[in-house]
Amino acid sequence: MAERTLSIIKPDAVARNLIGEILRCFEVAGLKIVAARLVRLSLEQARAFYAVHKDRPFYGSLTEYMSSGPILVSVLEGEGAIQKNREIMGATDPAQAAPATIRRRWGTDVEKNAVHGSDAPETAAWEIAFFFKPDEIQSAHK
Repeated sequence: MAERTLSIIKPDAVARNLIGEILRCFEVAGLKIVAARLVRLSLEQARAFYAVHKDRPFYGSLTEYMSSGPILVSVLEGEGAIQKNREIMGATDPAQAAPATIRRRWGTDVEKNAVHGSDAPETAAWEIAFFFKPDEIQSAHK
């Protein structure tokens, strides 16, 4: 069964012109890009998106960073898309990420790790709805 997940290419990766290379990683792995948009979050939007982390020590720097420049938000669709995306991204800390993963190749630290991806079906549904209306998402299977 096809599943959907949210992917974000973070400000540092967008600034380094890595959008195409990162999207290619998803496509090569069999995921379809069914929605995509370049946006710049306001600080308030970043705080709302990362509200789940509001009590964590990194919340302030994360929300400032995520609102510091354009990001590419996309919806990826495919068999086991959430887990597959997480494998393609690699561990949160680029130094701990497996070779050839996005974060190992292009992440610079735990915060500037190039990409974000949903971690569960419930999270994916909420995150996708944060950025996209249902009619803005195409189905790869129609």
